[in-house]
Amino acid sequence: MRLFEILLVLSCFALLVDLLFIKRSAKKTGLGIGIGIGIGIGSSVILVAHLLVEGYRWQLLLVYIMTALFIIIVLLRHSEKMVNLKIGKVLKYSLSSLIVILLVASTLLSVYLPVFDLPKPEGPEKVGTQTFHFTDQNRDEILTDDQSDKRELMVQVWYPTENMNNKKHDTLFPNNKEMFKTYIKSFSASLKLPEFVLDYWKYSHSNSYENVEILPSASPYPVVLLSHGMGTSRVLQASQAENLASHGFIVVTIDHTYSTFATLFPDGRVTGYTTKMTTIDDRREVGDIWTKDVEFVIDQIEKLNLGAIESQFKGKIDVDNIGAMGHSFGGATAFNATYLDHRIKAGVNMDGSLNEVEDRDDINKPFMFIRSGNFEEWLATFEKDRNSNDEVTKFLSDELHIMKNVIEHGGNVIYIEGTQHFNFTDLQFYSELIKLSGITGEINGKRGSSIVNQYVLDFFNKQLKGTGGNLIQGPSDIYPEVKFVDPKEL
Repeated sequence: MRLFEILLVLSCFALLVDLLFIKRSAKKTGLGIGIGIGIGIGSSVILVAHLLVEGYRWQLLLVYIMTALFIIIVLLRHSEKMVNLKIGKVLKYSLSSLIVILLVASTLLSVYLPVFDLPKPEGPEKVGTQTFHFTDQNRDEILTDDQSDKRELMVQVWYPTENMNNKKHDTLFPNNKEMFKTYIKSFSASLKLPEFVLDYWKYSHSNSYENVEILPSASPYPVVLLSHGMGTSRVLQASQAENLASHGFIVVTIDHTYSTFATLFPDGRVTGYTTKMTTIDDRREVGDIWTKDVEFVIDQIEKLNLGAIESQFKGKIDVDNIGAMGHSFGGATAFNATYLDHRIKAGVNMDGSLNEVEDRDDINKPFMFIRSGNFEEWLATFEKDRNSNDEVTKFLSDELHIMKNVIEHGGNVIYIEGTQHFNFTDLQFYSELIKLSGITGEINGKRGSSIVNQYVLDFFNKQLKGTGGNLIQGPSDIYPEVKFVDPKEL
């Protein structure tokens, strides 16, 4: 909870105690009423400060109502009628119990559906961010019915910047009210929730500064392309992008249009999720679209670096050291793009099953698979069905063969105990209730995020900068949750 929210809840309980349990008399009310009025005024100030500084959110609605009601009653208690008003013990305790239950419920809602900020990046540099709208005029959009549509992408760039002490961090979601409303409408429709439930997301902040100048450097920055999972959004990978940028990388996150909860374009249009994913052939087709998205964005990165697209990034990008990474379907895309595009030097797949395994076992570039904590258990279960001839089993067998080949050629396959699929996204910071759904694991969200960030950083430091690489050599006492897979297990 935020500061004024905590103070507001405490003042509300103080008002309740004063109202129900501090005795008053008609003849001697000066000091008592003075204290009551003081509490009432103090609560009023806190309520106004909270609404002005932190902003209203629906989780505290009951606290707002109770506080306002208590303030009115307390301020009226100096009247003789109010002082002499008698309330039976049964009614008083029943009423106080009900009020306490309602206040506790409202407080718990605000705790478990918090206004969250992303964890601070662990690198030495501040982080800037800038968003671009790119259209691939050479590629028809096949995920819409309009045959004239071209493939449009929203791309967010994260980069090292100067210390910006006098500038506020950017909001995680669009800060334009109308754009935010449209954006959240699409998100809530996908999640089948009322719009107001997600309204408080507008208060959440990243650790980045929007449209600030890139930090001057004697040499250009290596770049990492980052793809989200199927049906999510680039916003769920923001903390990973910030962390890499704070360590001297330029990170380019891609919204793969029509495969996200919501993608917001500069003209206010918002596209939702319309991707069909039911068969292996569907996976291959959509995987091809996403891979071409990555290749097209690399084209735009090269243009930014050459100055063909006007920006501050001219000459600042090391196009000879490009990496790709992604979560889930985005991880599969990172593998496919790394295999196919000679410009990508190394890649990371975070808990993503591949979308293409044909002729992919001879990858000769550094690659790392990071899997969730149930990977070993999954391997044991799969071993029982390995000899099955069905299409899915054969596909998975080929995928394991690729992983084995990656290890034997100097790459890594690791898994992190205590994690589940969405521990590789920022969703774990949105609410502790996420754990109840089973999509995140038992590991503390910040701990799990830090582990993933450290291994991704160590990998890209070695492969794109020629430094580090100690963590990916083998097990570490610092991170006992990380297990390295032996190729014999595959």
